[in-house]
Amino acid sequence: MYSLFQKHPTVCTDTRKIEKGCLFFALKGDTFDANDFALEALEKGAAYAVVDRPGLVHPQFVNVPDVLKALQELAFLHRCSMKIPVIGLTGSNGKTTTKELIYAVLAAKYRVTATQGNLNNHIGVPLSILQMTRETQIGLFEMGASHPGEIEELTAIVRPVAGLITNIGKAHLEGFGNLEGVMACKGALYDFLLTHKGHVVYNQDDPVLVEMLRARNAPQNLLCPYGAKTQKVKTGTENGALFLKIDGYPGIQTQLIGSLNVNNVLAALAFGEMFGVEREKAAAAIAAYKPSNNRSQLMETPYNALVVDAYNANPTSMAASLDDFKKLGATNKCLILGDMRELGDVSLQEHLKIVEYVRDMPVQQIFWVGPWFTKAAEQMRAPGLCFPNVEALIGHLKKHPLRHTTTLIKGSNGIRLTKIISSEVC
Repeated sequence: MYSLFQKHPTVCTDTRKIEKGCLFFALKGDTFDANDFALEALEKGAAYAVVDRPGLVHPQFVNVPDVLKALQELAFLHRCSMKIPVIGLTGSNGKTTTKELIYAVLAAKYRVTATQGNLNNHIGVPLSILQMTRETQIGLFEMGASHPGEIEELTAIVRPVAGLITNIGKAHLEGFGNLEGVMACKGALYDFLLTHKGHVVYNQDDPVLVEMLRARNAPQNLLCPYGAKTQKVKTGTENGALFLKIDGYPGIQTQLIGSLNVNNVLAALAFGEMFGVEREKAAAAIAAYKPSNNRSQLMETPYNALVVDAYNANPTSMAASLDDFKKLGATNKCLILGDMRELGDVSLQEHLKIVEYVRDMPVQQIFWVGPWFTKAAEQMRAPGLCFPNVEALIGHLKKHPLRHTTTLIKGSNGIRLTKIISSEVC
């Protein structure tokens, strides 16, 4: 398989995005089986189609027992063939933003191949690894997980020589059960790095991460700490965006919103130090980075200022966003909060906590979106209007538009709060 990939180094998994001469991997999903489209892939220009349905025969079919495993094994072989440093990162919050910041810093000196968007699962990670070419000098791969054992599996494919856990929080509790389950899963990255004498970049102000490393008897020579307290970082805001003054660096005016991004920036600078990026260039790269994909974005519309952090949400990130928004110097504040998904048995409990926190915030309008926030807000007789879904809220805002507000939009991606922005109702 690897020799075939060397001749045809482009991999596709979607017949709508076939590139001429590619290898098409016929993956299965919950509602589709791409074996059905293998011939179509060839007709559109794929050189070969990797299939796993018994009885499929064609000169350009590569038959394997399991297409997904074949993809993962191919990525592993490709990773092993690349004699370059590879970075792996995971965590409950801030993974993608931190990855993008690390990329920005390292790209100031190196040719870096990094995870595109949030392709960080059992399919996305192999696809990302296969993007590395002989021109790549550093690989940077984000790893996500929603069930036990996933980080261990992904780390075995990525084989990082350096890595980062951004933090441990209440994310995907439906799959992990509790915080201990999250720690056990994410900790697999530490286990791999320490076993293979890789370097661990970590927030030394975070007691959970410190304890995880202490419990593993991590050698000091493998640890690369950072931390806002220990580095005596001074922060402020300029037009709502984060400003940082860090010893040894010029002042950094970022385009990021929220205090959580302080540690994301420090992590990126730590990797810059590790790989010898000049501090001035690293600081300039951070300042030039503009967030996208509805993460920590400050958006100005003709009518309102929007603080958009609607790609994902869990109790930890929701509380942090609300805390930052509370401190934001603005008048006529508004909240649009969508359900936090994948919390399992603690869903109502965690939504009630957020409703309780919000009740005392100095905001003029509150909109609760989704069944869990609706149930929690109604149970607590909290102020604000409740909507079962984003479409219902959009309908309301068309009749009662927001004007001259500073509005936080925060919720899990599945609630689709980003439709509010595309609908131009605020």
